[in-house]
Amino acid sequence: MERLDNLKKEYGEIQKKHKLPGFTELNIDFDIDKLSEKESELLIREVRRAMVDRVLTYLRFVETLINPVSAPMFFMILTKHLDSKDKDILKSLYDELGKLEIEALGIDNDYNEKREAEFIKVLFKKWKLIKKNMAEISENLKSYWDKAVEKRDKGYLG
Repeated sequence: MERLDNLKKEYGEIQKKHKLPGFTELNIDFDIDKLSEKESELLIREVRRAMVDRVLTYLRFVETLINPVSAPMFFMILTKHLDSKDKDILKSLYDELGKLEIEALGIDNDYNEKREAEFIKVLFKKWKLIKKNMAEISENLKSYWDKAVEKRDKGYLG
């Protein structure tokens, strides 16, 4: 608990300096409390990296849905049911998440506290729409999966 309190205090100082989102807000979406387990002199970089990890997780998932060439059967079943609206949302997500990954690569190459802070603010702002779109896709996929399981239970798979 002491490590987490120290993390919150250290983040609070950085937050004030750069006008960043609150610790709790970031923690809800990006699990930054896990950073209390590691020591770093560059906390702002670690926060940004934690955020980018979530971006990469979403990006890989979206990428697999868009291009399931060697994906597990799970994805093949889901992609059969994607409609044009789903595909448009996935394309938009892919473009936005890919852009964020490329920006993060540039920041990783050349540490600059101000650039780290600006990226955190930009990503946090964009994250609301990304989350909304991912929630919609997630609900649709759940529905598609339920239909596929129902067909399979009736003796049909595919």
